[in-house]
Amino acid sequence: MVDRRHDRQPDRTGFDETKNYLSDALGRVVPRAIARRAIDVTVSTDAAEYAADEPVAITVSIRNRLPVPIEVPTTTRRLWGWAVDGVVEATDERRYVRAEESALSLRAGETKRATATWNGRFRRTGDDGLDRSVRAERGEHTVSVFVPVPGADERHEDATQIRVR
Repeated sequence: MVDRRHDRQPDRTGFDETKNYLSDALGRVVPRAIARRAIDVTVSTDAAEYAADEPVAITVSIRNRLPVPIEVPTTTRRLWGWAVDGVVEATDERRYVRAEESALSLRAGETKRATATWNGRFRRTGDDGLDRSVRAERGEHTVSVFVPVPGADERHEDATQIRVR
């Protein structure tokens, strides 16, 4: 018989999440301005070059650089996001993300990782209101990830280049 009590399931943001109430309480003690500066965001892909329409695995890592738990406020319910060439989730479709604030909690020195997959296409809304899928052009493309923290001077993002052949 297999004991599955300790199996972790990703939460709604894609992170493996185990609730730690003590860390949450301590994370609220660190001033928000310091917590916002304490995170480090990085992005990586599973390769540097892809064939047309080949899926791109995107990995985001968000690390707490402090030796204490923190709670980082975000401007929306979205705790992190990704974009290709500046197009969020590679689509110009209207996204319905609640504008209410949320918070990203990290334990002391914790790094959270999540993945997303881009199918190598952009979703475009035409003049007729219908969506169509457009293959990414050959050449260099920028894949970026971000954490939407308040304050334009404290943008947390990272980017990497990929090539579509």
